[in-house]
Amino acid sequence: MLIGLLTAVAASVCYGTGSVLQAIGSRRSARSGAATTASTQYGGPSLSSTAKAAMTWEFVVGTVLDFVGFALGALAARLLPLFLSQTVISANLIITAVLSVRLLRIRLTRAEWTSIGVVCVALVLLATAAGEEGGGHGVPIATHWWLLAISLALMVGGTLAVRLLGPRAAILAGLLSGLGFGALGVGVRVLNGVTPFDPAAVLTDPALYAIVTAGVGGMYLHTVALQIGSVNGATAALVVGETVLPGAIGVLWLGDASRAGLAWMAMLGFVLAVAGAVAVAWFGGPAAHVEEQPQQAAELTPTR
Repeated sequence: MLIGLLTAVAASVCYGTGSVLQAIGSRRSARSGAATTASTQYGGPSLSSTAKAAMTWEFVVGTVLDFVGFALGALAARLLPLFLSQTVISANLIITAVLSVRLLRIRLTRAEWTSIGVVCVALVLLATAAGEEGGGHGVPIATHWWLLAISLALMVGGTLAVRLLGPRAAILAGLLSGLGFGALGVGVRVLNGVTPFDPAAVLTDPALYAIVTAGVGGMYLHTVALQIGSVNGATAALVVGETVLPGAIGVLWLGDASRAGLAWMAMLGFVLAVAGAVAVAWFGGPAAHVEEQPQQAAELTPTR
């Protein structure tokens, strides 16, 4: 349990720091390309503008941290119940909020500090109440195919939506990105051939390709959400998508459970963690600090 918690916390730190760097790179790229054709006719970012954002050094370093976070998060999903691992990882919003104090020199409001405190308390409750993770073994192979199909549908649908709806799709992009990261966690849990390691079983398991699809697609939609604005709502939607559904799947189908007699504590911690993370996203948006640092706040919007 302790190793799993430390792994999830390390993944959260990597994701949070990476998001700060990705946000800086995305916003700088968006501003530098404002005078060029960097969007679709509906106002959504073009593939070229998104690729340009991905070529900035900040975004590259942030992406490397994301891959490290992905590996650590995948390991955490194998060691912890999904309702705990995904919630700890989603707490990377705290990292972005705290780093914004350092990088943007903004002062967090009382509401933001309160929200961060709520998340910290919630994580303690979750860690205390969490029992053994379910094995995820014995899941029918048809379920693995369904996970792949759903991952493809989420990512293709999200890509079309942001190209057609433009800025109006920010919240949807955040939600689908979160669901993609959640599907990634579920895929890691049910992946065949991991223990004991069997390369043939891993490579022939549809869950592997669901993991790749959900991870790459979720990262793309996350990048798009950074570009098209409405980040408060988009981030809140990402947190909900990344935690609620995977946590429920872990409990209902994969055998995750709390300690005997502490189910109420696990539920309370889960609800408080999601609510606190959403509050951090909501109160920590650039609009909350526009009077303090109007120029700098536009350069960084903390998200994933």
